[in-house]
Amino acid sequence: MDMSQVKLSCRFCKRTLTQTFVDLGLSPIANDYIPFDEREASEVFYPLHVYVCARCSLVQLPEHRTEREIFTNEYAYFSSYSTSWLAHAKKYVEMMCRRFTFDKTKRVIEIASNDGYLLQYFKEKGIPVLGIEPTKNTAKVAKEKGIPTIIKYFGRDTAKELAKKGKKADLLIGNNVLAHVPDLNDFVGGMKMILKSDGIITMEFPHLLKLMQKSQFDTIYHEHYSYFSLMTVRKVFAKHGLTVFDVKEIPTHGGSLRIFARHSENNALPINKNVKRLIRKETAYGLNRQETYKIFSAKVRRIKQSFLEFLIDAKRKGKTIVGYGAPAKGNTFLNYCGVRTDFIEYTVDASPHKQNHFLPGVRIPVYAPKKITQTRPDYIVILPWNIKKEVMEQMREVRRWGGKFVTAIPKITIS
Repeated sequence: MDMSQVKLSCRFCKRTLTQTFVDLGLSPIANDYIPFDEREASEVFYPLHVYVCARCSLVQLPEHRTEREIFTNEYAYFSSYSTSWLAHAKKYVEMMCRRFTFDKTKRVIEIASNDGYLLQYFKEKGIPVLGIEPTKNTAKVAKEKGIPTIIKYFGRDTAKELAKKGKKADLLIGNNVLAHVPDLNDFVGGMKMILKSDGIITMEFPHLLKLMQKSQFDTIYHEHYSYFSLMTVRKVFAKHGLTVFDVKEIPTHGGSLRIFARHSENNALPINKNVKRLIRKETAYGLNRQETYKIFSAKVRRIKQSFLEFLIDAKRKGKTIVGYGAPAKGNTFLNYCGVRTDFIEYTVDASPHKQNHFLPGVRIPVYAPKKITQTRPDYIVILPWNIKKEVMEQMREVRRWGGKFVTAIPKITIS
């Protein structure tokens, strides 16, 4: 899409966007992996130019590709291939059942339920569940697990349809989906419609504060349309009659928030002190001041320079470098840095849906993890740095030949 066709207005408050947060240049769609037998296929690159709204402070990427173009029938990401993410999901289910006494009389609905990674744990407890998932291949896996799943995009229309059938939620869940929504008001408005009068919403998303503190620019890619602070997400929910009554800082994805929301007219759940405490923390960092957002680009450039210096030095010394993982964040990082097979020979991934493919843009091949033990590289760059400990434990045999692990964000670390 030509930039002249992109409407640069805030997707929440509709103010014209003029202030840059960071410009990562041009990049392909992060989850558009290329099969080995389509090596010569061409790719389309789109701007990764992120703005911040001067009115509501929502950090956002213009919609260069629509939601339906990005989240195709064949989606590459399956949640269940991360053992740490499964453990996180199970822990969440146990916590919610203890705190709010969810039982067989309640209904749990998850938006963007993927392959049933979370709802399976509610189902084990006999609690009725329903998944809403737009991608057919992940929904198919969920159904095979016995998770009822409807294949639809979520918004007011889907919410209205389900509400008419009496399918409202006692607990409405959305993990790592809020950032993926181009029509933010339609999505949150739909949550209001599908939630029972005494129902609870929980949503998890990467925390903008952590992104900025730890320079996690690689979490920016085209399927992430928005990047949230608590102070901004409260405004979005309040506009649609929903109140955030509690919040937890959690370690997933390098630092995320789990917010708890209810209908604003439901005063049975008072606002927890955690909300005010985190707002003070965000204010102290300066997320309410436009000047704070202007310094992020310089931090990103320094990370790129340091990583390239490491790669050049290692190659001059005759070292071999490969990657571990093929996450979307890694594709943003490698494309921004301009790193191809002249530096990183290949990468590996546990998901068979990514193996025997090239990473988009940089065309680095993806193999099964056993490739590392076969070639014994000197350095393994962990692209999903948020699961560094899990990766290092899985690949501990690398130590036998003196191999080392490398992460680049927030700074070069060699372990």
